[in-house]
Amino acid sequence: MDPPEPIEAAARGEPWAIRAVYDRHADRVWAVVRRIAGDDATAEDWAQEAWIKVFHALPSFRGEARISTWIHRIAVNVALDGRRRLSVRPIGDAEPLPDEGLAHPIDPGKMVDRIALERAIDRLPDGMREVLVLHDVEGYTHAEIGTSLGVAPGTSRSQLFKARAKLRAILAPAPRPAERRKEERCAT
Repeated sequence: MDPPEPIEAAARGEPWAIRAVYDRHADRVWAVVRRIAGDDATAEDWAQEAWIKVFHALPSFRGEARISTWIHRIAVNVALDGRRRLSVRPIGDAEPLPDEGLAHPIDPGKMVDRIALERAIDRLPDGMREVLVLHDVEGYTHAEIGTSLGVAPGTSRSQLFKARAKLRAILAPAPRPAERRKEERCAT
């Protein structure tokens, strides 16, 4: 079992404790913010903003939830607020997330699949991507997503359905030339 975190010391501003809390939760904060942001530069800004909010609010942490849940919720809120503030999303290929700290070797085929999936998720419209990440990656319920995004749970379900369909279309292999000709003949 992991040792207890130095929450009280971090709340008092003790540098060693702040570093310990950051080190323990930084990867998860980065992952959720990066998935919602869609690019590294934006994610870096939002992650930094999230950590500033975490450490400013830490003295008011009441312990009603696990600290990891509390930090994660702040990171999600910062990313969603940041997404709302963006009027135009930058266009371009996002870099894949780094695989740091894996205890097993990486299968190159799976890595290619993962990169393709991350790029496909980045291509989704903002609302679809937010719902997909919050539901399928982070495990939020539609009610929780609805509360976070200010939409009805049914809207969350609809966006998730559309996001999954769009992902399937993006990730579907392109038909081979012979199949394309056959499809064209059948369509006429």
